[in-house]
Amino acid sequence: MEAVGLSKRYGSVLAVDALTFTVPRGVVTGFLGPNGAGKSTAMRLMLDLDRGEGRTAFDGKPLKEHRHASRVVGAHLDAKVFHPQRTARNHLRMVGSDAGVSNARVDEVLSMVGLDSVARKRPKTFSLGMSQRLALAGAVLADPMCLMLDEPANGLDPQSIQWLREFLRNYASQGRSVLVSSHLLSEMQLMADRIVVIAKGKLITDGTVEDFVSMSTRNDVLVRCDRPEALVELLRAEGVTAVAEGPDGLAVIGESTDRVGEAAFRAGVVVRELVSRRASLEEAFLELTSDAQGFAAGGQL
Repeated sequence: MEAVGLSKRYGSVLAVDALTFTVPRGVVTGFLGPNGAGKSTAMRLMLDLDRGEGRTAFDGKPLKEHRHASRVVGAHLDAKVFHPQRTARNHLRMVGSDAGVSNARVDEVLSMVGLDSVARKRPKTFSLGMSQRLALAGAVLADPMCLMLDEPANGLDPQSIQWLREFLRNYASQGRSVLVSSHLLSEMQLMADRIVVIAKGKLITDGTVEDFVSMSTRNDVLVRCDRPEALVELLRAEGVTAVAEGPDGLAVIGESTDRVGEAAFRAGVVVRELVSRRASLEEAFLELTSDAQGFAAGGQL
């Protein structure tokens, strides 16, 4: 999947602003941003469900140029969009009818998502977690090469979230493209190989989780030693200015443990602890999007 120049305006508000990113095959790509950042709107633009500017290519072509769209991309944007009188099985039969999906495939997918025992029940009686599983079943029903899922983990218990993670990573590993939006950043760190981060409709980053986390100033080397002032003096003399003293010891930003340890040796400092500290995806996200968003780090994502 490749989105190029996506833009959408609601009155005077530019909800999505010239957004360009790619979703490569073989990996799960997380789609992250605070509430109101434009994630859902961007997904709707990609699927031609909203009118706006820009284009999206699936296997090199716009969605409308593919004969069977559901075999190209499967989408899950709302877990509660079901006909109130249809059973779960009949709902999926209806969803797959345009792509010629067999009844056997419907039953296979119901079993795949753990809903075979409730196939004859109406989804209006389902919990949110069960509805999420049925929506996922609809997305993968025609065995598409691309998946787009908007907050698929909402309403799932921890065991089901782990199941979803393994399911999506396995799906992507078969050479497919998977785009997943979520506010559960700790889960995204486990699920996604790449991330697209947006704020106020604009792209913040499109790359690996590791590259994004490495941009955080919370990545540092913690040093506990007997004469911290001597180590600080030597480090600053060597051009290392990002050194902060705190209750835990010295925090040296942007340097390796090897360099800090060698500096301590040259300064004649006895080191009691030397450890590299790495920011989590959530910590990096809050730091690197706070200026663009103008929201407090303690706010809701």
